[in-house]
Amino acid sequence: MRALFLALLFSVSFSTFAQDNPVVVMETNKGTIRIELWADKAPISVENFLRYTDSELYNGLIFHRVISGFMIQGGGFNADMVQLSPYEPIKNEAKSDLPNDRGTLAMARTNVVDSATSQFFINLVDNDFLNHSNETASGFGYAVFGEVVEGMDVVDAIAGVTTGRSGVYSDVPTEPVVITSVRRAN
Repeated sequence: MRALFLALLFSVSFSTFAQDNPVVVMETNKGTIRIELWADKAPISVENFLRYTDSELYNGLIFHRVISGFMIQGGGFNADMVQLSPYEPIKNEAKSDLPNDRGTLAMARTNVVDSATSQFFINLVDNDFLNHSNETASGFGYAVFGEVVEGMDVVDAIAGVTTGRSGVYSDVPTEPVVITSVRRAN
């Protein structure tokens, strides 16, 4: 009877674990970052990120914008600053209960609310000014869709690299910070 109870307990625990949010492993030339994606809170953004992940489109791209005390941004350019041809833009899922806090992953976008494609950023500090405050273009905010669960030391190391200009772009690492791969961990 005890064996049956343990078997049932294990199957319930396993099925609960199997339905958890996806986790991705981002390998960089600075180390490994594990990120939980919040499919339960931002399903469109997570599906979009996983589309790029599963297509291996992030592999070989760089963190092209690094601003210490703010964020690190990647998912758009290779080391030669050639931009990825992204899929179509997605709906902005920014919500006031999903703040841009330290360690969270958010979708980068232009001034157009629903313009996010492949680019993302990791917040280095609590960036309250990026949060959703209202439905206007200036108040909509940036959609948070995950959080670093391991490797914040790697994120901080990336934040500390020397940056400069590359063509029209500023805050570009002088030595490329390469995303060698992004893959699902579960």
